Amino acid sequence: MSEGVAFDPRQVRLAKLNHLREQGIDPYRPTKFSVDHLSREIVEGYEQLVGRRVSVAGRIMAIRTHGRAAFVDLYDSQGRIQCHLTADRLGAPRFQILDDLDLGDVLGVQGEVFKTRRGEVTIQVDAMDVLAKSLRDLPDKRHGLRDVDLRYRQRYVDLLVNPEVRETFRLRSDTIEYLRQFFNARGFMEVETPVLLTLAGGTEARPFVTHHNALDLSLSLRIAMELHLKRLIVGGFDKVYEIGRVFRNEGVSTRHNPEFTMLELYQAYTDYEGIMRLVEDMLSGVVAALKHQLAVTYQGHRIDFTPPYTRVDLVERLREKTGVVWAEIKTDGDAQALARRLGIPVDASSPRAQVMDKVVAVTVEPDLVQPTFLWHHPVDISPLAKRDPDHPDLTERFELFVAGREIANAFSELNDPLDQRERFREQQRQRLAGNTEAHPFDEDFLVALEHGMPPTGGLGVGIDRLVMLLTDSPSIRDVMLFPTMRPLE
Repeated sequence: MSEGVAFDPRQVRLAKLNHLREQGIDPYRPTKFSVDHLSREIVEGYEQLVGRRVSVAGRIMAIRTHGRAAFVDLYDSQGRIQCHLTADRLGAPRFQILDDLDLGDVLGVQGEVFKTRRGEVTIQVDAMDVLAKSLRDLPDKRHGLRDVDLRYRQRYVDLLVNPEVRETFRLRSDTIEYLRQFFNARGFMEVETPVLLTLAGGTEARPFVTHHNALDLSLSLRIAMELHLKRLIVGGFDKVYEIGRVFRNEGVSTRHNPEFTMLELYQAYTDYEGIMRLVEDMLSGVVAALKHQLAVTYQGHRIDFTPPYTRVDLVERLREKTGVVWAEIKTDGDAQALARRLGIPVDASSPRAQVMDKVVAVTVEPDLVQPTFLWHHPVDISPLAKRDPDHPDLTERFELFVAGREIANAFSELNDPLDQRERFREQQRQRLAGNTEAHPFDEDFLVALEHGMPPTGGLGVGIDRLVMLLTDSPSIRDVMLFPTMRPLE
């Protein structure tokens, strides 16, 4: 290499690719390779497979050459298997192909299963095919891929070199599968509702807006599934649920991503008490099934999911923490003055309900470490929840908190169309006053309610935050395969 010329590993790999092609070997030509065993199956089933010929494919993660022999570590979706290659078995020309292989290349091998003198289960290779040439270096084994930003941007590399990351996403998949089985076994029906809507409702959040050219129509990505699932309850389905993506045009943090996965369900003829019991069964069940115990460690805290969970009255706990009586905060100005007194930054135009919600988030929620139902939310921050008959200013609503963060939100659903219409009107007054996240006025949903919706309990669960708890992940990006990122310059 000439002095002053920078070493370019990609060019070295391209040269090896060209050399392979000169020998009549095109790594990108094979359209398939017959795999009959995976690495873990061979290692764990050695007694049944010893002496048998197997066919395995994977990515090269180590090459150790010893003259006319070499050991190659192949990694597949289950783990690692060692392969022994010799010039005697493969023939010298085929064995020399190893000179043009690099870490990250994809290789298919066939051969007999045996154990080395050190007792390691190995494949004695008698045939091999190069299935893909990697033109980029993988991070070295000692340092790995440690740049957090790069891990999120190049998740494919993160998955290749960090086995614990692959396990996180396997557990995520197992979590969703468990939830489906749990609800299906209890008579719930899984459904799909629209993602593109003319009105994005079901919670207070700012939607993403797009335009449909053929209909010349503005549409929003859904911020919740609630209102369409309730329409199905009106239509006669008693138990429905959906697991899917929702989209909120909000900030990015360790707890928030603009798109995330929600579970929402609705059950006729029950209330928020019934949903509480359902949540306790669901969470204790998923933790026991996936962690084989009822406790997990999350960021240094031991979290015990054994039911029943503690219940904390929101208004009363706020008074205990701050001395504030919710009903005495009557105006936007009162709420903003309270936030300033507590040192909580809020926008000068923020409405009372929005400010009070933030006050609760700062003063009450962080202390809710063990699974806790925070319940009896005031009506003004719960526009879709049924009133508590004994306390008309409060609702039959709860949020489940674990490790200081909201995991679930649920309530006895408001099914009085006249009360719902008035609350929508109040939301419109807030919207006109500058609250861009106020719930839209949905006349079609009101028409559905006027056909009669039975007493119903509803629940929303943040799947990403649940998986964070189960995997001890500090950021929501750690449990999303491809989180939203600002493009690099």
